[in-house]
Amino acid sequence: MIRSLFIAKTGLEAQQTNLDVITNNLANVSTNGFKRSRAVFEDLLYQNVRQPGAQSSQQTALPSGQQVGTGVRAVSIERIHTQGNPQSTGNAKDVMVNGAGFFQVLLPDGTAAYTRDGNFQSDSNGQLVTSSGYVVQPAITVPANAQSLTIGRDGTVSVTLPNTAGPTQIGTLQLSTFVNPAGLESKGENLYVETGASGNPNTN
Repeated sequence: MIRSLFIAKTGLEAQQTNLDVITNNLANVSTNGFKRSRAVFEDLLYQNVRQPGAQSSQQTALPSGQQVGTGVRAVSIERIHTQGNPQSTGNAKDVMVNGAGFFQVLLPDGTAAYTRDGNFQSDSNGQLVTSSGYVVQPAITVPANAQSLTIGRDGTVSVTLPNTAGPTQIGTLQLSTFVNPAGLESKGENLYVETGASGNPNTN
């Protein structure tokens, strides 16, 4: 009876984790660049009451044995980096990553973070920043007298300036990819940081 209660407890804890993950996915259904997660489970150790293949009599062996499981546990919560759906916003600074890759931003401590959120704005210095104010890397500064801004499919950022014949290129949005993006660590604010599991970023 005690073992049965323990096994039931592991099942409740595992399903609570699963429910938490699903609820978080639903809560972020409108979050820019959000990638849903899924809980991954594995069974716990087994008690071998009778080993498979053990002798059941002098002439026969057990075909399957007798193994009693001890429950389940959540072994990981995996981020699913699938392509999102495009959405028109009418904002020239809004971009979407088509395929693999992350924008790189600079954190206050000087380290790099990565995001799929392409809702960019300009700060007081004219630099492109995320909605939380993190500066996009490499830094791109929009001139104060820019009359319009366009971002090409290749990430080229151009502006139209007064008394100029054509657009002026002011920078290029770069993407960083990872061998294992599921290994990135979520930091909130639509940001990820690299870990030993994700591998080093490849920027292009």
